Amino acid sequence: MSTSPTDSVLEGVLADLAAEGDLLETLVADLPEAGWRTPTPAAGWDVATQIAHLAWTDEAAVAAATDKTTWDALVTELIGTGEQGVDLAALAGGAVAPVDLLSRWRTARTDLAAALRAHPPGAKLSWFGPPMSATSMATARFMETWAHGLDVHAALGVEPEPTDRIRHVAHLGVRTRDFAFAVHGLDRPTEEFRVSLTAPSGDLWAWGPEDAAQTVTGAAYDFCLLVTQRIHRLDTSLVATGRDATTWLGIAQCFAGPPGEGRERR
Repeated sequence: MSTSPTDSVLEGVLADLAAEGDLLETLVADLPEAGWRTPTPAAGWDVATQIAHLAWTDEAAVAAATDKTTWDALVTELIGTGEQGVDLAALAGGAVAPVDLLSRWRTARTDLAAALRAHPPGAKLSWFGPPMSATSMATARFMETWAHGLDVHAALGVEPEPTDRIRHVAHLGVRTRDFAFAVHGLDRPTEEFRVSLTAPSGDLWAWGPEDAAQTVTGAAYDFCLLVTQRIHRLDTSLVATGRDATTWLGIAQCFAGPPGEGRERR
């Protein structure tokens, strides 16, 4: 059986998602109990809470892809609790024994990949934001795994090694430009932007027309840190040209939900 271009793209994202998850699992698998309770840069969240959040969100994505009853119940529950419900689920999930938490996350990761591969091509999955394709869901899951993995690295004093896998985060960051303006109550820009970023490997990644007046340039790693709100705008190498592009770098976020609090300057 031949593989469609869409299938090939999905498989590529899933392979990178698996690699990123494996990297994070290796980092935490042998931690003593005290290591799992180490505070991370996210206020009130320790290492275990970060992993529990990833497990919970992977499970939610599986439900969205395979089980409408479970998905509807999850949405109904969150309507009553809002953003607090996400925190409560992460805190409760992180309170269990680390071996049980790690097993839960492994299962969720495996189930998610299988569910996305089995999802009908072209069909959209329900989500807390707009419905999305299986490939977009895999991309979103990569973004969260990478971003929360950064918090775990920071907590444990381990310097993360940037890889070109972050292109998925950069792509999502560019695609969510208008969303960032909307959640801040601002009109979406009417002009196209040119975003040119230098990858960890030294390659150049670019989006948008070359002759755009509004531009963003700099390190892809800094851009990915910014759109996941893991760095303050002024601590990046990013350069914006144009009023709208400058505004964007101050509000960028590639995750669903209300505006995040961001990070303090170093």
